[in-house]
Amino acid sequence: MLLPFSTLDLIALSCFAILLAGYEAMARFGPLARRSLSAAMQMQRRQWIERMRVRDQRHFDAILLASLSQSNAFFASTSVLGIGGLAAILGSGDRAQVMLEKLPFVARSSPALWEMKILLLMAILVYAFFKFAWAFRLSHYTAIMFGGMPGGDAEDSEKLAAHAEQTAHLLGLVGEHANSGLRSFYYAFSIIAWFFHPLLFIAAAAGVVMILLRREHLSRAAAIVRRANSLGRSDA
Repeated sequence: MLLPFSTLDLIALSCFAILLAGYEAMARFGPLARRSLSAAMQMQRRQWIERMRVRDQRHFDAILLASLSQSNAFFASTSVLGIGGLAAILGSGDRAQVMLEKLPFVARSSPALWEMKILLLMAILVYAFFKFAWAFRLSHYTAIMFGGMPGGDAEDSEKLAAHAEQTAHLLGLVGEHANSGLRSFYYAFSIIAWFFHPLLFIAAAAGVVMILLRREHLSRAAAIVRRANSLGRSDA
């Protein structure tokens, strides 16, 4: 049985898989991961919890956490809407494919390949949904950790410090899973380019990885947070 892929489609899909796996490895492990914006933000989360543990009034902290939780819920809902829309396209037969391929710059593909593109896009959005849903749930667990944190005048300072440390770890997991979900949205946009042409898919995948690398390591936001971290260490 012949595969519905052309050689160029196989090359494009392979490039996408290599770029995705390579960036995910760099984002999670190694020296680049330790110098990323995400790692710098984790230091800010630790400072947040350190400040919170010495004050008795923690209403503002609860408001901040609720805001983070709501944003994760929003993105999880967006993922579901995207999955539903793609399922509708998949169930409409070849009408969407015929309309798109009327454009002169769109490469033709077999019905089987068209469906595989949609299924890949759906799989990415399903992954994003699970990431955002888990981040949303972890926000609830973090809120419980907030509530269980002893007061700033607690007699057992070691117990308070240990509780704060674990709370910071849990809050970091919220950010980690939310970031994974957001990266999935970026990857999904590059897959959309495959519907037009495999070469555009390769260019879009490479462009997405470059954008992610720049935002994590070379953006002004990353520089600002790193400077804030260095100021916090000097104050300590």
